[in-house]
Amino acid sequence: MAARYKSVETKCYENRDRVMNALRNCDRRTFLKLSAATAGAVLAKGLIPPHSFQLVEVANAAIEKGSGSVGAQGAAPFRFAYISDSHLYERKLNQRFVRAILKAVDDVNALDPQPDFVFFGGDLAQLGTAGQLELGRQILGNVKAPVKMMVGEHDWFLDMGEKWRELFGPPTYSFDWKGVHCVVLMSVNEKDFWTERKMSPIERMQTVAGLDNGVQSRFEVGEEQRAWLKDDLARVPTTTPIVVFSHSPLYKYYRPWNFWTEDAEEVQAILQPYSKVTVIHGHTHQMLQNQIGNISFYGMLSTAWPWPYAPEGLPPLTIQMNRADPFDQFDACGNGAFTARTDGLVDSIYNLWDRNPVTIKADYLVSGGKTDQPPTPQFASY
Repeated sequence: MAARYKSVETKCYENRDRVMNALRNCDRRTFLKLSAATAGAVLAKGLIPPHSFQLVEVANAAIEKGSGSVGAQGAAPFRFAYISDSHLYERKLNQRFVRAILKAVDDVNALDPQPDFVFFGGDLAQLGTAGQLELGRQILGNVKAPVKMMVGEHDWFLDMGEKWRELFGPPTYSFDWKGVHCVVLMSVNEKDFWTERKMSPIERMQTVAGLDNGVQSRFEVGEEQRAWLKDDLARVPTTTPIVVFSHSPLYKYYRPWNFWTEDAEEVQAILQPYSKVTVIHGHTHQMLQNQIGNISFYGMLSTAWPWPYAPEGLPPLTIQMNRADPFDQFDACGNGAFTARTDGLVDSIYNLWDRNPVTIKADYLVSGGKTDQPPTPQFASY
């Protein structure tokens, strides 16, 4: 049975095949007519949003007035930048995605002062090949600040993480930073659908990359990692601010596209005793905000392409992006920064390329949208 709502990647493959088949019998005059008609139809429907100046500086993380430089845990507030979801092919196959992550690296390197570290949010590669992952490591090696890595499903399911571990180490780890305890989870585990079907590694990888098929399971953190998380947090006082990085959102957003973590509630229960918890995730390629109990959630932007918002399940606190200009390769993509404040909460600054930046303050989330509401978009999202 056909999927009711197809993912962006599935639509891309289908549309590409249709266009390429049609162009085989298309002369130059017909091609120009088709191009003009497509552009005119898009303009007539008002699909191209106005663009603004390109930012030189993503964000300034100023110390709160009156608070001095000492945070809730005896440390200064800090800022870290992020780059996420680059979906790199090897350079000879797709230069656009390469140019996009290089643009993000330039953005981050231009920050003054430099961020404490740069976090990569997963899906460095498109199909997890050694060449794609090595290209990503080479590009991120040009970042001035220290880089911390998180794995995505596109990095993992070709060889089940063998190359990732070789290049970047274990996918699950934690570290302490200026009074904040940071946890990096591998949240894109799946139940084995490939062995019984006798799938090759590339067939397994392409199945997972499709997202909207009925073959694969939903993502999960898994029992082993949940036990690891309990042990890791057992030594951390409940008053310590916690920042968790996961590739998939640690809540259930939209199951047909696998914007979903099957054991999300079990992970949330482990985090519930802590008074200040922030979860930062990639995967969805969009500005996305949610608040569940004591946990604030932020989705990262992608450097590769913007996803549309799902037809249902969107968290009500989300400030949606203006819909993307289909003729602008960088529109609705970008990178950004997070500021860990003196009170242990986290503010997000989204650096949308070719648009004004958008700031989502922690106060907006924890107040249920009653304070510090960001401006609403001018155009409805797809």
